[in-house]
Amino acid sequence: MRLFLSLLLLTVSLMAGEVKYVTLSNGYKVWTETHGSGPIKMLLLHGGPGFTHEYFEGFLDHFPANQYQIIFYDQLGSYHSDRPTDTSLWTVERFTDEVEEVRKALGLDNYILLGQSWGGLLAIEYALKYPQHLKKVIFSNITGSVASYIEYLNELRRELPEEIQDKLAYFEDRQEFHHPEYEKTMFEELYNKHLCRVVPWPEPLLRAFSHFNTSVYETIQGPNEFVVTGNFKDWNRWDDLHKIKVPTLVISGKYDTMGPGHVTRMASLIPNSTLKICENGSHCTMWDDPDNYFPAIKAFINK
Repeated sequence: MRLFLSLLLLTVSLMAGEVKYVTLSNGYKVWTETHGSGPIKMLLLHGGPGFTHEYFEGFLDHFPANQYQIIFYDQLGSYHSDRPTDTSLWTVERFTDEVEEVRKALGLDNYILLGQSWGGLLAIEYALKYPQHLKKVIFSNITGSVASYIEYLNELRRELPEEIQDKLAYFEDRQEFHHPEYEKTMFEELYNKHLCRVVPWPEPLLRAFSHFNTSVYETIQGPNEFVVTGNFKDWNRWDDLHKIKVPTLVISGKYDTMGPGHVTRMASLIPNSTLKICENGSHCTMWDDPDNYFPAIKAFINK
């Protein structure tokens, strides 16, 4: 019995990882958790804005602890980190510099940065501003501008049955973005097809949604995926992607809300890049197409 309890406690300890809170220059604290002791260090930037690290937990099943260090991190405003109410903090520029503060505090250099969705946008910004610290960078489920993202979302919307389009427009015209019928329609017609195609959704993804900070999301993005009114609506890096010189993996899903054509274009503009479109994946490719997603990332890291 004692041996069993010892093994159980050891397992829990290994799963928990090493937690470190980073105090930012603005005085707020953000949470990080490092798993593994290997020589390859990878910092993960979660999506949102305002989401959490939790939907990344599946990474631990694919990267052996004796080869990798996987570093989770809740951005300011997210879950374990401080959650201030000052909406002036929610900008692309401040979040980019926050990543650099976290890197310094954790002593990371010559490391791998993986950003997914909103985190991919931050990874693009970081690779342009702080490339000297990167060994490689992975842009997961992101495109080169918000305008391109909206353009493809509207393509997906036009593919919906006319009555569904009319229903969405009805609530949007009245700005009833949180009406139960509107949210139900969004979930059935967009999220289940293009956000995560696994039914039911994986528990870590549902848990991340339960901890979602909508204030951060609505300030930067807007009410939802279709209606982009936040302060990053004019974000555009198409003309700057050629400046990213570090080895880069651009990876996305065939059914993603980021258009495969735009993702392919992005990879073509980055000089030292590798492209992977996961045939069964959507926006959360790590969950609905892990057999393509994780091998592509490991092959890129190890080549």
